[in-house]
Amino acid sequence: MQTTYNKFPEVVVQGYDTQAWQGWDSITSVLNTRVSGLTKRVLVVDCYPGVRSDELEQRLLATLNAALVVNIESARLGKEALHDLLARNLTDDRVFGVLSCHQLVEFFDPDKLNQIRQRIASVAEGLVVVYGPGAALAHPGDILVYADLPRWEIQQRMRHHGLSNWGAENPDEDILRRYKRAFFIEWRVFDRHKTPLLKRADFLLDSTVENAPAMVSGDALRAGLQQTTTQPFRVVPFFDPGVWGGQWMKQQFDLDPAAPNYAWCFDCVPEENSLLLRFGAVRIEIPSQDLVLLYPRPLLGEKVHARFGAEFPIRFDFLDTIDGQNLSFQVHPLTEYIQQQFGMHYTQDESYYILAAQPGAVVYLGTQTGIEPQAMLDDLRAAERGEKTFDDARFVNQIPARQHDHFLIPAGTVHCSGAGTMVLEISATPYIFTFKLWDWGRLGLDGLPRPVHLEHGERVIDWQRDTQWVYDNLVNRIEPIAQGEGWREERTGMHEREFIETRRHWFTAPVIHHTQGGVNVLNLVEGTEAIVDSPSGAFAPFTVRYAETFIIPAAVGEYRITPSGNSVDRPFATIKAWVRG
Repeated sequence: MQTTYNKFPEVVVQGYDTQAWQGWDSITSVLNTRVSGLTKRVLVVDCYPGVRSDELEQRLLATLNAALVVNIESARLGKEALHDLLARNLTDDRVFGVLSCHQLVEFFDPDKLNQIRQRIASVAEGLVVVYGPGAALAHPGDILVYADLPRWEIQQRMRHHGLSNWGAENPDEDILRRYKRAFFIEWRVFDRHKTPLLKRADFLLDSTVENAPAMVSGDALRAGLQQTTTQPFRVVPFFDPGVWGGQWMKQQFDLDPAAPNYAWCFDCVPEENSLLLRFGAVRIEIPSQDLVLLYPRPLLGEKVHARFGAEFPIRFDFLDTIDGQNLSFQVHPLTEYIQQQFGMHYTQDESYYILAAQPGAVVYLGTQTGIEPQAMLDDLRAAERGEKTFDDARFVNQIPARQHDHFLIPAGTVHCSGAGTMVLEISATPYIFTFKLWDWGRLGLDGLPRPVHLEHGERVIDWQRDTQWVYDNLVNRIEPIAQGEGWREERTGMHEREFIETRRHWFTAPVIHHTQGGVNVLNLVEGTEAIVDSPSGAFAPFTVRYAETFIIPAAVGEYRITPSGNSVDRPFATIKAWVRG
């Protein structure tokens, strides 16, 4: 089914068209006007790590005629001091660290910070500019600009432009280690720092595209985010190749035909994705995590917010192995293990919903009945040493996979998708915590062996999840729930150990849904397109297309989904996920 999948969905913000600006000339004009007319004023330009400081210096700061310009990074701890401070969180592992609880001020020399504060205070008149990651630590700012950057863009700069971790000067370090440092430390610390700043910032600077900045007033930004919590919306998907990647997404979503494959699509991972807000002619790209950080209650709902805080706990992503290869054979940690080892408070329970499957496709799920655990571990270790290939047929269940099957994968269950499947993965959000047990002897796209974590994996495998248990508990646990004229609802999971509930609706007529006070995440898994609207007219009608994931904030309450497009004569289907009460 060829789709018109929208790769750049936007939220059109109402009422603030004149409070956003495009390009350095417009931005510098606005800021120069704002700082003029005062005897003394302090402009703070705080930044997320990865923002191009040279571009700020050349295109913005050089135009401001300041009496004093201070780069806050002159007070940052040195590379070695930072490493010593963070050693426990960094660990020696290539992939896994320990989540940081640091505050950003700990990364600065207190004496040097005080010296900067004294220099600012000593200026009697004129403009003082303080800029860089953490600039607001030196002064709250008479005018505060926050320069933000989505995590996906940071990853691209690491891969393709040699971006170092903040304060590490490590452009040549293994990309997995740089990514680990960002995930476990930098992003956590800087999210804590920026959240109160975004609540009071005068402007947000979108620095995603080199030499093509955009800026929006803080009032307009916050109004746009508040509006987003009252309507359906999508975050910006991103696509990535992989050693096992397939061809389905390339064809269905009109992706670059010259790319060798596409393995991943993060279609709804707010920690990683961007959110596009349109203010008249200007489009602002921000981390979608900003919405979670600033407005978690209307977005998530009271009960979900009370349980998870400002974290979006549901992830939808795609795994494409059509005309590709098997995923790595893997297992996810049990809750107590992820808490004790990595400082994360919930684990990656998940499921595979099959959007498409080639003949003969299978999902690897659970261990064969009657095997000896030690024999399987010994076989995996021999495979890791290169002595043999892992005897998967002897140890692991291979279950036929067909379109619209749903396989549940509570943490502790060994699993992977086989070649020839297009998986919509529905899971809890801490996606990085995957323990590879066997990777079919492959190298990564970087030419290095892909990390295998048997030492972690063997501690969390639930050996009771054998053949019969898997079929009884994890394969197509589909139960009729309700039906009406032109629709029926089915429960498709998840397992009782998983906090996510999923329901599938088949429909040829409008279906009424309700958030019941918690965020809903849905995907149109059958049908060309559908219209999501409010029976009371509370928000504008929203169009979703085949395979698009969309979010319904908890504050929306009642909403309706109606078939549309050219195939309304056959059943449509959505799958919906929410956090169980």
